[in-house]
Amino acid sequence: MEPRESWAALAAGGVAGVCVDLILFPLDTVKTRLQSPQGFRKAGGFRGIYAGVPSTAIGSFPNAAVFFITYENVKSMLHHGSTSYLTPATHMVAASLGEVVACLIRVPSEVVKQRAQVSPSSSTLRILSHTLYHEIPFSLVQFPLWESLKDLWSWKQGHVVDSWQSAVCGAFAGGFAAAVTTPLDVAKTRIMLAKAGSSNASGNVLAALGGIWRTQGLSGLFAGVVPRMAAISLGGFIFLGTYEKTRQLLL
Repeated sequence: MEPRESWAALAAGGVAGVCVDLILFPLDTVKTRLQSPQGFRKAGGFRGIYAGVPSTAIGSFPNAAVFFITYENVKSMLHHGSTSYLTPATHMVAASLGEVVACLIRVPSEVVKQRAQVSPSSSTLRILSHTLYHEIPFSLVQFPLWESLKDLWSWKQGHVVDSWQSAVCGAFAGGFAAAVTTPLDVAKTRIMLAKAGSSNASGNVLAALGGIWRTQGLSGLFAGVVPRMAAISLGGFIFLGTYEKTRQLLL
């Protein structure tokens, strides 16, 4: 990638991250409280649904910016000499590496935000590993699907998709990825909100999933799936649409 393209990805990603996080913050608060072991009402209900928004706003720009500059650069490097059938794998690798870099910024602000939303206590280093367990599978589904939908739409209409079309593809990709990764999101939330000495305090994702299955069954594993899908579908529309539009303007 040329320096101008890298800077465009950096700035566009940051702008998109701030926009989507601030717009969708209340839905994320509701989702977090639905997944809390305390229950929705005891975790705060609809009170203070903007609690934790300052830490989110501070972390949004650099988090999304470093994700996209990593994603675009890795994608550009891997595309050289690769065949078309390896394209989804290229997007998976690029998205995974982007998430690893972005999580170094995201996790501290995420801890502050969730503590404000539900008032728990937890360890930042422990949360980093489990956030990666959750975020990487999500991106492995979302980004290859987003890129494939854009390619398909471009092929159907005979030219590259517009930013609004990219946003629609982002909504579908985000909603699907949100649905299939909800159990991991529930487990991550339980671990992040675990009190010292509790069964989830060890941070074992599989143990957390097993415990939820035994006590709450399938409904527990998919707790908050509707607001999660709604938020991430809308988020995918805003985030990826804003990214594409801003990047086009900067280039």
